[in-house]
Amino acid sequence: MKPLLLILFSLSFICAGFCTTEPIPKVAIAPVEQKGSVVRVNSTNQSYDFLRPWSKDAPFSRRGLGVLLDGGKILVTAELVANSDYIELERADGGEKATAKVDVIDYEANLATLTAEDSNFLSGMQPLGLTTDVKTGDELSVLQLESNGTPVSAKALVTSVEVGKYALEDSGYLMFRMSCPLQFRENSFTLPIVKGNKLAAYLMRYDSRSQTIDAIASPVINHFLVESQHHPYRGFPRAGLDFSSTRDPQLRRYLKLQDSDGGVYVNQVEEDGPASKGGVLEGDVLVKIGDKQVDPDGNYLNPLYGKVSITHLTTTEAYAGQSVTMTVIRNGERKQLNIALFRKAPEDYVIEPYTIGKQPRYYILAGLVFEELTRDYLREWGANWLKDAPQRLVYYDRYQSELFPEKRKIVFLTQILPTGETVGYDQLNNLVVTKVNGRPVLSLDDFAEAVKNPIGGFHKIEFEEDPHEIYLDAKQVETDSATLRSVYSLPALQHL
Repeated sequence: MKPLLLILFSLSFICAGFCTTEPIPKVAIAPVEQKGSVVRVNSTNQSYDFLRPWSKDAPFSRRGLGVLLDGGKILVTAELVANSDYIELERADGGEKATAKVDVIDYEANLATLTAEDSNFLSGMQPLGLTTDVKTGDELSVLQLESNGTPVSAKALVTSVEVGKYALEDSGYLMFRMSCPLQFRENSFTLPIVKGNKLAAYLMRYDSRSQTIDAIASPVINHFLVESQHHPYRGFPRAGLDFSSTRDPQLRRYLKLQDSDGGVYVNQVEEDGPASKGGVLEGDVLVKIGDKQVDPDGNYLNPLYGKVSITHLTTTEAYAGQSVTMTVIRNGERKQLNIALFRKAPEDYVIEPYTIGKQPRYYILAGLVFEELTRDYLREWGANWLKDAPQRLVYYDRYQSELFPEKRKIVFLTQILPTGETVGYDQLNNLVVTKVNGRPVLSLDDFAEAVKNPIGGFHKIEFEEDPHEIYLDAKQVETDSATLRSVYSLPALQHL
């Protein structure tokens, strides 16, 4: 009898320790009207390979949920449809499908609207309204669809409202952070989050370990939808300045600040940005934007959200083309400056912060591959590109506004495709070009023009670093161009 009891006890202990399962997140059937406001969005995406700029990476698919808005537009995140080759919509109530195209997309705010190519596809569906009445402590619902089309929702508690990083490194906008035990389902790449029967946010990231959601906040969505009515689309403006805290008592004494002044120290002003054009200088102390007092940490008191970064005032509360008044303290004196806000387009940067959906510009000369430096090229080194990518190029990207105040691009040698003309040059890569055939190179257009005029029958290419200069036989380069294309299956030797 005792051995039997011992065996039963042991089995009970083993089950207690190893037979437990993770609790399944609680979900509820969503209101039926919400089912008629969402569609499945299936996107086949294929990005360009910036190390082989004449080709694309392997295609992949993403699946998420889109929300029907007034005017027949479907709202999704930009990440879902970035670099898309094909977008398919699928109704939740019957499985009907239709192709779609991107109407407006903003990679910085991570939002896009789609239009169904079949105008009858959305017939009978109910658009979802938008609410910006969300605050810390509110309980929202994350919408999902079961495989049979049944809408379900999981409760999400808003734990903080703050300005945070979006999909791109330099993009910071208002974000709702929530706590939610979310269960993975199909179409879960991006999900709408509602309050009542109105859209309140869009899921951007989910951490299953901490069960936290980072969501695109409804004021950002509202700004995007309002701005998308403007043609051309102008995007979200930026002030064009960086600042740091003035909490240090010694710093405040040095800057002649009173305790009641608050304010942040302006440590960088972007060349030709809104702040620069409005007269803001490095070393100024920004103490007020409009009638909003700036505290020493760079926050202001929002009536709904509490303390929020002043970035929200200049990127989301204000629109491109509008002006704000900035009050600064300079050498102990207060000055009011009028700042006309605008967004600087990515192509206007020396090193473009992103080139999504566009083929990289390149020029291949005798097997030498030249490109214009972009951050997408640096991202080819993976998530840790800041450390793993070529450090000189990372340095140029980080300090481009100070290093290159003139309008230009960085043309550089990315790699060598071995040919008879490149013998001995095999190890050269990531070298910045300064001149070609004696002509300064500030873009690939300059490069292409310079190549038309060899010197004494040779192309002379000069670099910032060793070997500083190389020579190519111009006649041989022209003779071998067809063979080069054939050997390496190149669709073209240039894309400008």
